[in-house]
Amino acid sequence: MYKVIQVLTEEEVAECRRIAAGARFIHGRITNPHNKAKDNEQLHEPATYQESAKILHGALMRSEDFVNFAFPVSMAPPLITRYQPGMHYGAHTDVAFIKLPGGTLRSDLSCTIFLNDPESYEGGALRIELGDAEIQFKLPPGFAIIYPSDTLHQVEEVTSGERLVAITFIQSRVPDPFRRNLLYDLNEIAALEGLNMQAENFTRLQLIQNQLLRYWGEKP
Repeated sequence: MYKVIQVLTEEEVAECRRIAAGARFIHGRITNPHNKAKDNEQLHEPATYQESAKILHGALMRSEDFVNFAFPVSMAPPLITRYQPGMHYGAHTDVAFIKLPGGTLRSDLSCTIFLNDPESYEGGALRIELGDAEIQFKLPPGFAIIYPSDTLHQVEEVTSGERLVAITFIQSRVPDPFRRNLLYDLNEIAALEGLNMQAENFTRLQLIQNQLLRYWGEKP
C-alpha cells in the first residue's frame, strides 16, 4: 500500500535547499483557509516554484521503481513546504480532485519527498493510518514515501529545527489500489525471475501482465 524510494541525488537535494533558502514562503492556510488542520508554510514565488518543481518532477519520473509502483498518468507540480517550531498538520485525507492549469487531477496517490536531515529537527514525523496500523516516516534527504491519498495521515508538531519537504499528488493509470499493487508485485516477479523461466512460460506471464493492465488501466 505504500513505497519508500530514494529519488533525488545529493546534488538535487542541495539545489532544492538552495532554492528554498532564498525563496519567499507563505502560510499554507492562505491557499486553503477552510483547512483548520493545516499549519505549515509553502513556497510562493512562481519562478522558484517552477524551478524546484521541474527538479522534483524529473527525479520522480526517472525513477523506475516509482513509475512501476505508481503507474502515473498525471502529477501535480511538486511543492516545497516547511514546518517551523510549533507547526504541524492535523489528521486529514487529501482532496479527491485537484484543479491544475492543464485540467483536473484525481489524487490516487500522495507523495512526500524529504529534503533535510531528520536529525536537524525534532518531531515532524509523517504518520499514516493503514488499516489497523499507524506507521511513522521521517526519512533521509532525497527519499520519498508514496501512499494512498484516501488514507488518514498527519504531520506531528515540529518542536525544534525546521522540517523541509516537497509534496505532490499522482493520478494513477490503475486507480484501484488492490489491482495496482497486484500488478506491481506481478511485474516485480517477472523482472526478478523472468530469465529463469522457460521462454514459453515467460511469454505467457507477459501476456497476463499486459492483459491485466489493458483491462484495469485508464488512459494510455
